[in-house]
Amino acid sequence: MARPSTFAEEMTGLICEPLADGESLRSICSQEGMPSKSIVFRWLAANEAFRDQYARAREAQADSFVDEILDIADDGRNDWIEKRNAAGEVIGWQENGEAIRRSQLRIDARKWMASKMQPKKYGDKLDIDHGGSVRFDRIETVIIDPKHPRPPSAS
Repeated sequence: MARPSTFAEEMTGLICEPLADGESLRSICSQEGMPSKSIVFRWLAANEAFRDQYARAREAQADSFVDEILDIADDGRNDWIEKRNAAGEVIGWQENGEAIRRSQLRIDARKWMASKMQPKKYGDKLDIDHGGSVRFDRIETVIIDPKHPRPPSAS
């Protein structure tokens, strides 16, 4: 089946719904019957209604990433593996560091993406508390000759 190149309203839902559920645009566009990414970008540039719905889907995608973070963090199925002796007998359990590190990587990737997609909601917050006031008695403009720098504290 050929890839569509002319925008049709039904493509909006076929692109934006899986996008909002956390699927990547690359993955969506790789499916049969879907437009290429470059065609989608062309449609976004030309169609304001599609652009608005796409933007809302991207915002919802950040929320999906946060939901996935909880699912990944709560899933401990592969955190432990059977420990075997040289004869192959099970002698206990050991932490599966590879699975734990992969889970952490998956969480970190989603946290980063969500913080970039919705920085006001998921970005780092700066807590600036000066605890006092700053007062300026004067503002001075000084032009410094790089060949003859001004000595420190000349006033």
